[in-house]
Amino acid sequence: MNIEMQKANLLAENIKGFADFVQKCYKSKSGLILNHDKLYQVKLWVEEYKFYQLAEELARINMFEWDEKYTLLLVERFLKGLRIIDDYVEHYHSDLFILTARIHTLRNLSALFSITN
Repeated sequence: MNIEMQKANLLAENIKGFADFVQKCYKSKSGLILNHDKLYQVKLWVEEYKFYQLAEELARINMFEWDEKYTLLLVERFLKGLRIIDDYVEHYHSDLFILTARIHTLRNLSALFSITN
C-alpha cells in the first residue's frame, strides 16, 4: 500500500475518533468537562465542518488508490475547522483540556500533507 494512502487513512481514522470522542463526552456529561456549554460549541463546529463526513470521504477515496488532489482538498477543509476548534480549546484550556491531546495528534497528522498554511 502506498505510504500516502496510509497517511490519509490514518488521518481519516483519527478525525472520526475525534468526532466520536466529542460526541461521547458531550452525551456522558462526565466530570472531565467542567463547562458543557463550551463543549457544546466544539460539538457544533465538528458538525458544521462535517468532520465525520470528511473522514468517511477521505477513507473512501484512498481505499484503493492515492488521489492527491482530492485528498489535499479534504485535508484543507478539515484544517479550516480544526484551526477554529484549536484556538477555542486553547483559550478555554481549563474547561476543555481533555481535547488537547487529540487536537495535537490531528494537527501533526495533517502536517504530513504538503499544504501551504
